[in-house]
Amino acid sequence: MAAIAIIFLCLLAGALHTSHGFNGDSFELECPDECDCHYFRINWVTDCSESNLTEVPYDELSLSVYILDLNGNNITSLKSFPSDIKMRRLQIADNRLTRVERQAFKGLEYLIDVDLSGNNITYVDPETFLDSRGLLNVELQDNPLGNIEGAFLISGTLQYLDISNCKISFINPQFFDNITSITTLDLSNNPLNKLDDDVFDDLTSLETLKLNDCKLTYLSKNVFYALVNLKNLELAGNFLLETNWPEVLGNLARLEYLNLRKSQITYLSEDTFSNCTNLVTLVLADNKLLDLDVAATLGNSVNHLELLDLSNCHIKGPISGEAFANATRLKSLYLSGNPLFAPDLQEALAPLPKLEKLFLSNCGLRNLPDNFNVFENLVELDISHNPLVNVFTKLLAPLDNLEYLNMGYSNLSFVGPETFSHMSSMKRLVLSGNDLLSLEAGLFGNLTQLTTLELEFCGLKRPLNANAFFKNLTYTDLREIKLGGNPLIIPESGPLFPKQLSQVTVLDLSNSNITSLNPDAFKNTENITDLNLSGNKIRSGEGHLTFLEILQHLEKINLSNNNLTTIDPQVFTHNPKLHSLNLIGNPFICDCKIAEMWDWANMIKGDLDVLVGAKSAEKDIVVKGNKKKKNLYCHYKEFRNITITANKTIPGRRPFARQREITFANRTWAKYVRESGCEPVVKILRPIALIADLFEDNDNNISITALVLAAVSIILGAAAVLMTWRLFKRRQVDGFDTEDHRKQN
Repeated sequence: MAAIAIIFLCLLAGALHTSHGFNGDSFELECPDECDCHYFRINWVTDCSESNLTEVPYDELSLSVYILDLNGNNITSLKSFPSDIKMRRLQIADNRLTRVERQAFKGLEYLIDVDLSGNNITYVDPETFLDSRGLLNVELQDNPLGNIEGAFLISGTLQYLDISNCKISFINPQFFDNITSITTLDLSNNPLNKLDDDVFDDLTSLETLKLNDCKLTYLSKNVFYALVNLKNLELAGNFLLETNWPEVLGNLARLEYLNLRKSQITYLSEDTFSNCTNLVTLVLADNKLLDLDVAATLGNSVNHLELLDLSNCHIKGPISGEAFANATRLKSLYLSGNPLFAPDLQEALAPLPKLEKLFLSNCGLRNLPDNFNVFENLVELDISHNPLVNVFTKLLAPLDNLEYLNMGYSNLSFVGPETFSHMSSMKRLVLSGNDLLSLEAGLFGNLTQLTTLELEFCGLKRPLNANAFFKNLTYTDLREIKLGGNPLIIPESGPLFPKQLSQVTVLDLSNSNITSLNPDAFKNTENITDLNLSGNKIRSGEGHLTFLEILQHLEKINLSNNNLTTIDPQVFTHNPKLHSLNLIGNPFICDCKIAEMWDWANMIKGDLDVLVGAKSAEKDIVVKGNKKKKNLYCHYKEFRNITITANKTIPGRRPFARQREITFANRTWAKYVRESGCEPVVKILRPIALIADLFEDNDNNISITALVLAAVSIILGAAAVLMTWRLFKRRQVDGFDTEDHRKQN
């Protein structure tokens, strides 16, 4: 009896917890009406993003809020936050703030990350973050800050500062005086035009500096002189035609990554990188280096170079045989977008036996070098977007170790059955964008280790022909097939794929003009875990989703941007492992089926994250993450105004605390479920929720907590009485047994 009482007590505690839960989480902490709150790991997240707020709901915030997301509202000013609030991260991007005053951030001692990007901020008080002694990251990008007089901010701990695209045209000598601990600085997309000496002299700890798209035409020879710890430098998208590179880069001995992409560079001297002896990655792509002498420019100073990107450099002359003679450690070489000829390429690549990745996309190649036998370590080859002839089997045959081959968009109409016969190590093959109206018999037969096959936009009308594979062989490693963008004709009955593909787990059939799939469509591919059907024309209706019944291993399905107007959770009864369902972009009608789907995710699956777009995902709340997110929406068939009172408390849903007037139009699922009042029809599948409902009584003023406590008291009292009575009886029996033993003795 005691054990039963304890179990029942645990169930009651669970019921009490569930009756106070929403979005699959506890909300014993405060949560504003317009917001959705939940735990992220062990931290309390208050998500008020895209809620049409005009001010911060200060009075309704929990003092224990860890992350406060106010992105995408209409907030114009900030006041002081409650005292003792323990907020670590504040996200208030894409609002209408114009000023950032110290008073607004006073007392925020625990603040670590601040995102104020995408506002109209023209002034930031230098002492704004004076109380935030652990501040690490500040994002202010996409604000019209303009030029700053004196020191910008005061923070002895700040390490990351993003002030890109802030209309800064001049950096005064005192700008960085009080933020000298910065290790990462992003000044990209500011019209700086030129950078003089001493600008960065205070930033001796700087390791990463981004100056992309700053309209720079002039760099002083000593501009980076003090940056002795700089490892990553990005100067892409500028106008650095007249730059003296040997002097500008002369003191950057620790530089490992240099990006000069699309900077209007037409000439590089032989000593350009003479002092950058630790360069590992060099990106020179998208410059007009017509007369580039690769051998002379790289010289002997790039002995550690592992990645070289010369894509789209308009190199007009043939690449000499000595081009890469001093860069023998090269593992990745990008030559895409340059006019190349197979004989010249063959000679230039000869000194690179360690090459692992070679990219020759869009080079005008009609054939390929015939010395691929040199590249014993080559694992990735991209020859896409070239006018290749159909027959070049003998040229690729030596690449026994090749694992990735991209032949996409190469005007191929025929690929011979011998093309891949020796590539037994192949793992990913891309043939997308070729008019392969049919696939030759045995084409993929020898690709026994193939894991990914991409045949997107190939004009295929049949998903995959069984003849392309060996008849009696199951391709156990082939797990991913991409067939998106093909005008597939789906049969009215029978499986789409042959039995050889029974181990496929990831299948992409997006944008394939599919209106319906028959119940046996995936009969031979029952192991699918990830199915992408986005961008098709699948409609709501009886039997339209019955093909899901056979996919008992399904974990993720993407049905976004179809023509679904309603959906029933019973459709997914046979998919017990499903943990991600994307329904975004469908024209759903607001009705109680929406609430049923919400309860299904929340109470049956036990995690609202199952519904993509129902609440903030991890990518929506990370620092420097995506500011915009997509939500699940539904719409009413007509507009109407009503006043909603405090609606019924239903397990898994949070009611409004006060009366509110609502204009019905498009609603997020989260808000519709709160205002709908729909009964939870799936509660019987969650015993805890059912127990919680036993204690609901909307007709009187007795609280759930009081009822639960009363029930617990009665149970414990009864258990105590019963245990006392049983103990008394046992002692009597023991006494009689003792007298009997004495008489016998």
